[in-house]
Amino acid sequence: MRDIVLNPPADPTEAGARPLNRRQVAKQRTRGKVIEAARNLFAQRGYDAATIRDIAREAGMSTGAVFANFQDKSELFDTVLAEDLARLAEALTRGIKAGTDLKSRLLGGFVAGYEATLEQLPLVQAVVARAWHQPLQDAQKGRALIAPVIEGLESLVADAIKAGELKPGTDAALITELVWVAYLSNYRRAAYDSWTIETLKSHLDTQIDIILSGQLTR
Repeated sequence: MRDIVLNPPADPTEAGARPLNRRQVAKQRTRGKVIEAARNLFAQRGYDAATIRDIAREAGMSTGAVFANFQDKSELFDTVLAEDLARLAEALTRGIKAGTDLKSRLLGGFVAGYEATLEQLPLVQAVVARAWHQPLQDAQKGRALIAPVIEGLESLVADAIKAGELKPGTDAALITELVWVAYLSNYRRAAYDSWTIETLKSHLDTQIDIILSGQLTR
């Protein structure tokens, strides 16, 4: 299985890049403050209620400084989402690698995903809420950001089919869709029913059993 890899905005400080001058360092620091302020307010208020003016105030700067780094609130939200999805992808990959079969890999990956994101549960809710109330163009951007995660999971399922763990002819895309939807749906349990990681893990364990039950070769 190939690792789940996202490509967040390039970091100029990465190996091989030219050293930043003082102005570039200041610009990068400003951008980081804006992103963190936006993350906090999107989590607290949701997408619609968090204004650029409020984000600028939270970051301790002018709205002009925000617009010098981002075209609009939508681009800023997408940047926050891309960074958080990159962290989620890393967590999923670590959890998946610890497993020995398809179920343990899926369960390990998703539980690691919960552990990496539940502290920012309101932001997860904001992402889901916005997904239902946004223009088609913005929705397509969001789908493009999440696509590498879905592709990585589908690759995992496809490998299980090739290895004979799942029956030949199993629909890898459909299995991936079902387990991904199950994973996402449980965030509601965490948000509204105060489910812990252990409760989520137990419930997801049962969900994966049901999804895979008719496709396992043993």
